[in-house]
Amino acid sequence: MRLQKFLSRAGVASRREGERLMSQGRVRVNGDLVTELGSRVDPRSDLVEVDGKPVHIRPPRWIMLNKPRGVVTSRRDHADRPTVYSLLDPSDRSLRYVGRLDRDTEGLLLFTNEGDLQHALLHPSSGVPRRYRTLVRGVPSPRTLERLESGVELEDGVARAHDVRFSGSRRAGRASVLSLVLKEGRKREVRRLLRAVGHPVVRLRRIGFGPLTLKGVAPGEWRALETDEIRALRHAVTSRSPAILPDRSMGRSDTP
Repeated sequence: MRLQKFLSRAGVASRREGERLMSQGRVRVNGDLVTELGSRVDPRSDLVEVDGKPVHIRPPRWIMLNKPRGVVTSRRDHADRPTVYSLLDPSDRSLRYVGRLDRDTEGLLLFTNEGDLQHALLHPSSGVPRRYRTLVRGVPSPRTLERLESGVELEDGVARAHDVRFSGSRRAGRASVLSLVLKEGRKREVRRLLRAVGHPVVRLRRIGFGPLTLKGVAPGEWRALETDEIRALRHAVTSRSPAILPDRSMGRSDTP
C-alpha cells in the first residue's frame, strides 16, 4: 500500500495532506525517515510513525453529532469554551470532523477516521448537498428567494442556494423560516448569503448532509452511522447528483 494511502486509511490525513507530512519529514517507517511519495508499506508488518507516534489502520468509524449552539468545532479552544470533542466518548476523540459548523450554528456534524472519503465529501467538485433550516429577520419576497437561487455576489465570488423554501413567518411578521441547500461549503456561507439579501440569520441549523438527516439524534447527542449510511456517503461523492433522503427533521420540533 502506498504510504500516503496508509496515512489516509489510518485517519491521520487525506492523501494530499499525507504527502505534505512526508515532504515535511514527519513520517518514519520502521525508524527510517520516508519522504519519497511513491513509497509503499505493508500494514501487517511495518511500523509507521507520524511525529514520533505510531499510526495504525483501524476499522472505518463514522459518527453523527447533533451539535448544540455555543459549542466550538475544534479540538481545543483558547477561551476554554466547550468543544464538539467534549461531547464524544474518549475513544472517538481521535476522529476528524467533516466540515465545520461555527459556534452559533447547530445541527448535523460528522466525524470519521476515513481521510479520503472525508476529503471527497468536502471537495466542491463533488457537489454534496448540505440542507439548512434557518430563522431570518424579516419576510423575504419571492424575488429575494429567486435571487438566492440565481446567485448573489459575495466577497469570494458568486454564491447560490438550491431548493430554497419559505416555511412561514414568525414573531408577527418580523422573522421567517427558510430551508435551503448549499453545495460548496464555504466559510459562513449561509449567513453571508442571507445577510447580502437583507435577511440576516437569527438562528441556523444544519439538518442534512448528503444522504443523511438528524433523525433520532437529540441536541448534544451522537450515534454511529449504519453500514448503509456509510455506503450512501460513498455513493454521494461518485454521483453527479447525490440524492437527499426524505427529510423527516423538518417538523415543528426542529424550528430554529
